[in-house]
Amino acid sequence: MPRSMISPKDKLTFKQRLLVDTLVTTGCTITEASQKAGYAKGEAGRVIASRTLRLPKVQSYMMNQIASTVGMGAIQASKTLTSLSGGAKSEYVRLEASRDILDRVGIRAPDKVQHSISGELSIKIDLD
Repeated sequence: MPRSMISPKDKLTFKQRLLVDTLVTTGCTITEASQKAGYAKGEAGRVIASRTLRLPKVQSYMMNQIASTVGMGAIQASKTLTSLSGGAKSEYVRLEASRDILDRVGIRAPDKVQHSISGELSIKIDLD
């Protein structure tokens, strides 16, 4: 395989990188991703792609790509929460979005509140 087909950074081939990128960005099946990446058609391509996805270097690349994709999604999610907390028509939606924002930055109401009352209590029951 020509050196230009292998990434010097992570040692992935063009096909391996394309397979992972297709899976992560489209959410398609392994069979569909294997065909888009240029592996054999049908069941044979799926089997080869499945084996490829088990390689440690490919798994490492896939986890990095997923983390990056989720990170980019978090930006949009944060924007949506902020928008909902200030502009949703429903008061309940605004409240829940605001609670969620506060929770994510570490500010939240305690789960339980314990009340303590001290003093003397005397009960007298007269049954006559």
